Amino acid sequence: MIQSFFSESEIEEASLKWFKELEYLILDVGKIAPGELLAEREKYEEVILHRRLRDALVRLNPGIPAEAIEEAFRKIIRAESPSLLQNNHAIHWT
Repeated sequence: MIQSFFSESEIEEASLKWFKELEYLILDVGKIAPGELLAEREKYEEVILHRRLRDALVRLNPGIPAEAIEEAFRKIIRAESPSLLQNNHAIHWT
């Protein structure tokens, strides 16, 4: 049996190409990294970019009261279990 392995950089390059084809805005991580002028998080372990998430919630839910946006934001960033599948189910079905 022949096994093929992909390096992390190959997967990253393929993913970036795919997102670009889908017309996503691709940013240089060095520009938004912790400590940079345009930093969007204090440390790399912060995987959710809070300002972007809030902006997206407002953009995707026009006319929703600010309190509802904040409640949605809190539910999304609060991990109730280590399972992404369980968290997704909890957000969408409760």
